[in-house]
Amino acid sequence: MNTLVALPTANPGGMDASLDAHFGHCDLYTVVEIEDGKVKDVRTLPNVPHQQGGCMAPVNHLAQNSVKVLIAGGMGMRPLMGFNQVGIDVYHGNGMATVSAAIQAFIEDKLPRFTQEFTCGGGQ
Repeated sequence: MNTLVALPTANPGGMDASLDAHFGHCDLYTVVEIEDGKVKDVRTLPNVPHQQGGCMAPVNHLAQNSVKVLIAGGMGMRPLMGFNQVGIDVYHGNGMATVSAAIQAFIEDKLPRFTQEFTCGGGQ
């Protein structure tokens, strides 16, 4: 079974990229395809402007690109609810430094689900 996992990252993205602290304001997403517990493919997906559609614009953008999992360090309650509505599971990045570290933790089932306790006030 294949799973597309998106992680907010700084340019240029990729497995060695550092994770961006807030999903909606990242430069781009590194999208990792996982099959049978192994990394099958890695690519990048540009983020969309936050102004059109507000916090839901990035949520819908990821859903339209078949993402099923997001690993994030921060987001507000509204986008978290939006991810739940479009069927994207969100996990808390727990301060992982790189995409590679976060993906390994995800594969090993070591990341907690992103819940209300992790949400911020949004914005910056």
